[in-house]
Amino acid sequence: MIDHIGFPVSDYTRARDFYLKALAPLGYTLIMEVQQHEHDAPAAGFGRDGKPDFWIGGEGGLAKAVHIAILADDRAAVDAFYAAAMAAGAKDNGPPGVRAHYHPNYYGAFVLDPDGHNIEAVCHKPG
Repeated sequence: MIDHIGFPVSDYTRARDFYLKALAPLGYTLIMEVQQHEHDAPAAGFGRDGKPDFWIGGEGGLAKAVHIAILADDRAAVDAFYAAAMAAGAKDNGPPGVRAHYHPNYYGAFVLDPDGHNIEAVCHKPG
């Protein structure tokens, strides 16, 4: 089980604002923010139920993109994530739908964040 994950972004404020909007349909909020004077660079921890498990940091971007999948409670949340992310400036990397090549109930949506990271919302429950 993963406790949390974090990765650097090229523009901290832009990424923080993007994730505030894109992750809201999944129940994620900004739980903790660390300022640069407290750490090497500013950082934002997003999560649910008071636990930050998805972190971004302003250390600068990566040479290659990462892929992160966040579990959604239901298919409607996957759809809402995709719509919110696109409205926040994401690029489409796979609209909501069943990905039967993974398994028959794999319902996911994929977007590229402002740094090109592949962010997915996925629900494994039957429709």
